[in-house]
Amino acid sequence: MRVRELPPDTDFVLVRPWVDPVVDQAGYDPRSRYVERFWLGVLGPSVTWLLRYLVARLEAEPDGFDLDLNTCATAIGLGRLQGPNAAFPRTVARACQFGAGRLLGGGTTLEVRRKLPPLTQRQVARLPEALRAEHERWMGGHPPAPSGEELRDRARQLALSLLQLGEDREGTERQLQRWRFHPTLVAEATDWALDRHARSAVPAG
Repeated sequence: MRVRELPPDTDFVLVRPWVDPVVDQAGYDPRSRYVERFWLGVLGPSVTWLLRYLVARLEAEPDGFDLDLNTCATAIGLGRLQGPNAAFPRTVARACQFGAGRLLGGGTTLEVRRKLPPLTQRQVARLPEALRAEHERWMGGHPPAPSGEELRDRARQLALSLLQLGEDREGTERQLQRWRFHPTLVAEATDWALDRHARSAVPAG
């Protein structure tokens, strides 16, 4: 049977990225406007905030980290971890139910998707009429203009990918400019990616 519940007496789990090349390429960051507009009503606010919290941590610690469950529960407004009516274990179970995460090792490891896939047709059919129409426009190639934060995150991730593929600073900035990012954003994203790339190359210990 698939594990979808935290062990009742644990205070920590190991969080790792759920690597899925297809969804990682075509999906949406839990902090994106797509998830806020369309996935929120499916997952619920608690799961959405949990995913945002965990993905932000994975961005800083891409190989995984030990998650203090009490600290996380408090940080996203779910109160204490234990108790008959504790919301946090149910939130983790719901994230697993919808395929946004999965518990392994008897519940000691939580793998989390860094991207969520587009909604299925069945999920779209359950949206309110206005959101269904908005989703149809979005998937038809007419999404709302990205926010400044989304543009920054996209530029950073593209810059990091270019560096990981062997580009230097000059080549990375030149490619971002070809993709029509603003020069100020190009410089900031390249600086961020160079720092992240350098830290990831330092051997542990």
